[in-house]
Amino acid sequence: MQTRPWARLGTGACAPPSDRVHEAAEDLCGAVLSSLRRRDQREKGLQYVQGLLATPGRKSIRNIAQQIGGAATDQSLHHFIAGSTWDWRPIRSALSRYLEQSCPLTAWVIQPMTIPKGGEHSVGVWRQYDPQRRQMFRGQQAFGIWFTSPHVVTPVGWRLHLPEEEAGEGSGETYEECAVTGILEVVRQVGLPPRPVLLDIPGIGTRSTMNRFADAKLPVLARIGPDTRLLVTDPALPGHGAGALAASEVLQKVRALRTPAEWADPAHPGRRRATLVAAVRVMMPDPAPARRRHLTLLGEWTDPHRPPSQLWVTDLSQPAPAALLRLTKQTGRVSETSAHSVQEVGLRDFAGRSLSGWHRHVTMASVAHAARCLSETGVPAGSGAARDRRTAPGSGPASSEPGPVVGAPR
Repeated sequence: MQTRPWARLGTGACAPPSDRVHEAAEDLCGAVLSSLRRRDQREKGLQYVQGLLATPGRKSIRNIAQQIGGAATDQSLHHFIAGSTWDWRPIRSALSRYLEQSCPLTAWVIQPMTIPKGGEHSVGVWRQYDPQRRQMFRGQQAFGIWFTSPHVVTPVGWRLHLPEEEAGEGSGETYEECAVTGILEVVRQVGLPPRPVLLDIPGIGTRSTMNRFADAKLPVLARIGPDTRLLVTDPALPGHGAGALAASEVLQKVRALRTPAEWADPAHPGRRRATLVAAVRVMMPDPAPARRRHLTLLGEWTDPHRPPSQLWVTDLSQPAPAALLRLTKQTGRVSETSAHSVQEVGLRDFAGRSLSGWHRHVTMASVAHAARCLSETGVPAGSGAARDRRTAPGSGPASSEPGPVVGAPR
């Protein structure tokens, strides 16, 4: 698979990807496209990934084809994405395992991605509410599952929230169910050792969600709102025995327990910040007391004189509050990466009525994103030699945050 689409770019095209990006794409595609049974499919997959990296502007199939071969290529690429039958799931799992070999996973992060669209010609387009921005919009609502490590932040899985008429009779999911099912399916299919999952989605840190992760034996940190009702379980703390209290009220009662915690600022690489953090043992109210599970409520204060700025609940039992706070900052790394690079590989650019076509496009775009990420961080192929180079002194940029935080869910 030696296709170099930018070798045929005409005058006025964008600058071709660097040799490092090209090599990363070839290495990555050689490893993760092995589930495609036919050689021509594997070649087409590499061609599509390279086209995503080389095409300026909108990464539609037509624009990609214009960069790498014209009308005939347009037809074959369209069939590869929208008309073929290959399964995208093994490729996503292979991508996660490839990344794990070179840059072991710190945490999974799931975040929503809104894709405003007009018209009726794209799958999953409808008028819906965006909890992140607290407003109605017309378009697609997708959930991205991100692989985060000290060196790499890249999406490896996706789920599209569909209206009932497209989801099929009896199979429609709520917003919360769609997000939780998306991350649980990805983690189960990849088969890596358990790592924490960060749910960076407003409104889904519910009892139902926490129970689903407990049943899957997967540790979770979920962002919650200040009004989330919780029961204080530590008899030595104010609020114990007072019934269900708002999470913000619980944290305000334990302000004396706050301690400073230092963390790397995702928005400013190399800069460190310090905020205040406190943790309280709690339970979520349940009509059946036997089903109540011990959790930790984590609060962060950017201004010591105001209410907490972020609130999380987790079933991780071992890490100290400062370590948990640093772990939540993986969500900031995902937000920064998403804001600056998602559009560069066309993750929002698929247009078509085929749900399987959407999944194939975002899978190839995720491979392209991972190739860019690996090339920019100096992490080559997933091998022991690559790991040795990264751990050598002066081996390139890396996060100053600790490695994986693992603690058994309670």
